[in-house]
Amino acid sequence: MIASRIAITGFGVFCGAAVSIPAFRDAVLEGKSGVGPVDLFDVSGFQARIGVQVKCYDPAALFSRRQQSRLSRTDQFALLAASEALAVSGLSGCYDPYDIGVCVGGGAAGMYQAEQWLAAELRGESARPDLLRGVLPDKTATELANAYGLAGYQGSITTACSSSSTAIGWGADLIRTGRQKAMLCGGADSLCRLTFAGFNALKVMDSRPCAPFSLDRQGITLGEGAAFVVLEDEQAARSRGAEILGYVLGYALTGEAHHMTAPEPSGEAASRVMTAALAAAGVNRNRVGWVNAHGTGTPLNDVVESNAMKLVFGERAPQVPLVSTKPITGHCLGAAGSIEAVATLLSLNARTIPRTLHFRGRDPQCDLDYCHDASRSSDCTIALSNSFAFGGNITTLVLGAADLPQEDC
Repeated sequence: MIASRIAITGFGVFCGAAVSIPAFRDAVLEGKSGVGPVDLFDVSGFQARIGVQVKCYDPAALFSRRQQSRLSRTDQFALLAASEALAVSGLSGCYDPYDIGVCVGGGAAGMYQAEQWLAAELRGESARPDLLRGVLPDKTATELANAYGLAGYQGSITTACSSSSTAIGWGADLIRTGRQKAMLCGGADSLCRLTFAGFNALKVMDSRPCAPFSLDRQGITLGEGAAFVVLEDEQAARSRGAEILGYVLGYALTGEAHHMTAPEPSGEAASRVMTAALAAAGVNRNRVGWVNAHGTGTPLNDVVESNAMKLVFGERAPQVPLVSTKPITGHCLGAAGSIEAVATLLSLNARTIPRTLHFRGRDPQCDLDYCHDASRSSDCTIALSNSFAFGGNITTLVLGAADLPQEDC
């Protein structure tokens, strides 16, 4: 008997690059960068002042006053992306609420609102205590469960920039082991002064749009937003007539135990998790058409990820494009993994390998194929999506296109 796969039956996105799946598909496939000035808070004192901010955003047009008082900016982004994913999936009424869980990867959570509270306090004003409601990172999962009646498993994962990739992998595990029949998985994060100041202080932010794998790259460009996927057992999804949008074939995660912020320099630790993810998926590495890189644009990380590719794919590494979609979306921290997973799925289904934008020249230490010149057509149906986080928290997802044949995995 052939084991049933974990199918993706819905996805949704709300981020600085685009606020719906159709618009996000265009941004990814056409290489439309969302990088611009940040005006959510005062950035005049920082060396890097750009990001991929959700602009022209009016919560009052989307949420009631009562909801606005309860929901942080991160919560709002999550609800909007999850709403699209659930609507696309047609999941409503198909399962008992206790059979549907939610798992959210996060980072700064409601820090933006908490900073507003602190600023008011420092000015001697009577600060609104409801601004502190979103500080706990598990609140977003609770809001999603309450909003959509998801009474099953409820979990939150905070492993820095790999959080939402791990949330997707964990959700797939819960279905594969029979503990849940469906899962809403992804992540959300919003810009705030804490993260903006922190990364500027670490001197890992580029004053120009991030340029992964390029000569003279200086670091990251921060972004914000949310993305969610709906996961189901493939056979169950097909039996209810759901459209299959892709597959989570497997994943792996590890902790490097190397350094708080710097990656293990040889790439061996990163290569181990990529190899483990392929083993978990039962996918031969020769079936991988391309890799959506963590690709932050920092001098060290890009070299490490390039080294890892060589260890995983050997002589074939130069023929496996390693691309970064962060020049389009920015680095969305806790939401980065899920946003990039959706970008990968959209690209696989369009038979397109995205372009890595903002090329500044070839770096001899980054000597692979990064699709700097243009996006390209590809008949591949399997790709990896890497998330390499602070603290050595590494997660790799193995993703398949909607029309992936059973025998390919």
